[in-house]
Amino acid sequence: MTVTYKEAGVDIDKADAFLKSIRPLVKSTYRTGVLGEIGGFGGLFHLDVQKYRDPVLVSSTDGVGTKLKIAVLMERHDTIGVDLVAMCVNDIIVHGAAPLFFLDYLAMGALAPGVATQIIEGISHGCRQAHCSLIGGETAEMPGLYQPGDYDLAGFVVGVVERDQILDGSEIAVGHRLIGLASSGLHANGYSLVRKVLLEGRGYTVRDEIPELAGPLGEELLKPTRIYAETALNLLRDFPLRGISHITGGGLTDNLPRILPRSCQAVIHRGSWPIPPIFSLLQKEGSIAESEMLRTFNNGIGLVLAVEAELVDDILQRLQALQEQAYVIGEIVARQDGTPPLVYV
Repeated sequence: MTVTYKEAGVDIDKADAFLKSIRPLVKSTYRTGVLGEIGGFGGLFHLDVQKYRDPVLVSSTDGVGTKLKIAVLMERHDTIGVDLVAMCVNDIIVHGAAPLFFLDYLAMGALAPGVATQIIEGISHGCRQAHCSLIGGETAEMPGLYQPGDYDLAGFVVGVVERDQILDGSEIAVGHRLIGLASSGLHANGYSLVRKVLLEGRGYTVRDEIPELAGPLGEELLKPTRIYAETALNLLRDFPLRGISHITGGGLTDNLPRILPRSCQAVIHRGSWPIPPIFSLLQKEGSIAESEMLRTFNNGIGLVLAVEAELVDDILQRLQALQEQAYVIGEIVARQDGTPPLVYV
């Protein structure tokens, strides 16, 4: 008796057909520099070094965590790819880098072409928002490793910035102001706590209508992460931003200190921005301490800019023109010995 790979759970022909079907989606993301098409052993991108004086490549990799569980429960997979691109791209724009190209890794127990196509649609949409090209990836079938319907997703992005324009927070100084850009909601962090509080603890389902939310719970939880690349690069073209922080896992409490010089302390003013209802709901239903909320979730702020005080009004005006909701949420003061890098007042 002979056994085939297909009988073991891996269908190569189905994978080949899937690859052919997504080529138009992938091509829709191509920018100048892409060489060849998907399907090769590696993705090719030509960096035009004539455009740069001293280019530095900046890379990041990330996933979307257990937000995938919400997509599975909702049987909707066309936004989770946007989250994937956002989580990676937002991590390189904080260094001033313009995204160039993106790769993805999708693993399933058995390839479900309909689900996989929705995921790639989301990734392609995210790449178009970020002005980067999807030039390759991997779709893996792993029977026996993933439960039916489950999958995992990871992304990889590469961008470029001039060496003398790299942002690392070293120019942040006492007197600078902190501008927060609004998030779209939870983004892609804290979902293990979200599920524990709302789905397991309170017994809500993703279809439930909750008075505090404008629609079903699942729709709120699936809101895609904001991609800030276009906004950040627009500002960097005309303003000397001194630091940018992506407010992801760890919230303001852990992420803003990552860019602060040791001599500086960030003072964040409570009440200086509106808290979206989903965060208030979570805190109420889970009796979550404020300190835990601030260290787990973005609480309505997805990106923070450190800027010179005299530029605040001009930057806020530009952000308004870019249709961003932005707020002055704090300032930089001198840090005393033994004090934390960030305080709330």
